[in-house]
Amino acid sequence: MSLLTARGLKVGYGGIHAVRGIDFEVAENELVCLIGANGAGKSSTLKGLMGLVPHGGNLHFKGERLAGMATHDIVARGLALVPEGRGIFGRLTVAENLGMGAYLRKDRPGIKADLARAYELFPRLAERHSQLAGTLSGGEQQMLAIARALMGRPRLLLLDEPSMGLAPLMVQKIYETIATIAREGVTILLVEQNANLALKVSHRAYVMESGAITLSGPSAELASNPQVRAAYLGD
Repeated sequence: MSLLTARGLKVGYGGIHAVRGIDFEVAENELVCLIGANGAGKSSTLKGLMGLVPHGGNLHFKGERLAGMATHDIVARGLALVPEGRGIFGRLTVAENLGMGAYLRKDRPGIKADLARAYELFPRLAERHSQLAGTLSGGEQQMLAIARALMGRPRLLLLDEPSMGLAPLMVQKIYETIATIAREGVTILLVEQNANLALKVSHRAYVMESGAITLSGPSAELASNPQVRAAYLGD
């Protein structure tokens, strides 16, 4: 069953058409990736889904139309975005950042349980719970951004370039955790320039070029596609 459906999604900034009427969907419990070169429209797609930029087309989440909905209402319905660049609150502590992720929730026992799970997923955050987030390393900030989004108990987690700017060992740790989150039943839409990583961890993939989707299919099939290998996998 489709959790998220986009039909004719368009995103524009002034006279620039960043996303040109694309169709895609994400089913319950899937990990779907969106790959493509820098500037292909991947991040704009996620921002359009969250209502952060002007957009057009039909968007449905759990059968409900998202068009015209405010971003905080979209979050309340179960979408959460981990933005490119992490977007953590540098002057708040790790614990305060995680509390912000649960801002719309009222279930204190559930919040407490999810906080414990966040620290279990990312032990380094537990060690630094009282540290200002702005003093964390890039990898630790990425962990915090993901954990903060999970504190909202999203039905669909949008991840925008989680490997960007990180050392290989940290990238490996982040992706191991993403795989764990997916196995635990969180549906994920992943935007990633590192096509090798994205195709290894995902079930299905869409390839974006110049604001349009040019290829789609099971990730294993796209990973062996000569066109994809030549353009994105370094062959």
